[in-house]
Amino acid sequence: MAHFVIAVTGGVASGKSAVCDRLAEQGATVIDADLVSRELVEPGQPALREIVARFGADIVDADGALLRRSLRERIFGDEPARRALEDILHPRVRRLLRERAATASGTYAVLAIPLLIESGHYHWVDRIVAVDVDARTQLARLMRRDGIDEPLARAMLAAQASRAQRLLIASDVLVNDADLAALCAMTDRLDLRMQAWAREKNAGVRG
Repeated sequence: MAHFVIAVTGGVASGKSAVCDRLAEQGATVIDADLVSRELVEPGQPALREIVARFGADIVDADGALLRRSLRERIFGDEPARRALEDILHPRVRRLLRERAATASGTYAVLAIPLLIESGHYHWVDRIVAVDVDARTQLARLMRRDGIDEPLARAMLAAQASRAQRLLIASDVLVNDADLAALCAMTDRLDLRMQAWAREKNAGVRG
């Protein structure tokens, strides 16, 4: 593909959304995997029909819209159910992300993928950026952000890929251990590197 594509990932409350927002301000095209996933489960979509077939008709409301909270509760702590949902959604999300990245405007495209490790098969992206934060800070931020207690916050963190797994696959790491201004400054430096690499790659493709 002609476009330079990076994937931004990180655990819940790590700051990945702030990074993607900053990159968008700098002119990058940001494609959010969560928003793509929501599109795929709108009424009438094949993915939603598969979800209903797997989890039952009570997973949608009277208008045929997915009851997201009910689905989250259904799969939380149920590994086979979670994997079944992933098997329905992840291949479709990957396909749409790749299609949209290939036609994105701007110097490079950014894929915001919280569950990059869990969904896998993103070997085609040029760089993987992990937004990293230590476990104690992440726990405190999650509790404050969502207004939840510590046991629930710990359960949410345990349901995701580990910090070590994300760092293992990352080609670039942004350590978000300070304030928003510091994170934005790091992101701006990242943007300059990505723009340079994107121009180099795109020139090679055209040549």
